[in-house]
Amino acid sequence: MSSIHGYTFSCVSRMVDRRFVLGDEGREHFRMFMRMRENFTGCRVVTYCVMSNHFHVLLEVPPVSEDGISGGLLVKRLAALYPERFVAGVEAELAGARKDGNEVLVAEIHARFT
Repeated sequence: MSSIHGYTFSCVSRMVDRRFVLGDEGREHFRMFMRMRENFTGCRVVTYCVMSNHFHVLLEVPPVSEDGISGGLLVKRLAALYPERFVAGVEAELAGARKDGNEVLVAEIHARFT
């Protein structure tokens, strides 16, 4: 299904052998990790349902420009998953590559995460 924002996908996944493995704490961890990935990828979880042996997610995936994402947006998204010190290192690496006019290195840094 296409929208002005990109594409929308309905995702379902069951646990191995349909085991009941997600209790209250497990479902809360699932939600936390789902939101972290949502912030990192730029996708939007429209709605979801997490049960003890499976989950449903309605996911909107935005279009990506042909130029990819900016360095600033990459750094912001990295902060959703990685510690501040790691993100600062990537940001410094990007700044150094730009300062040297090394667009190949800038592209390589982006490619590690996108």
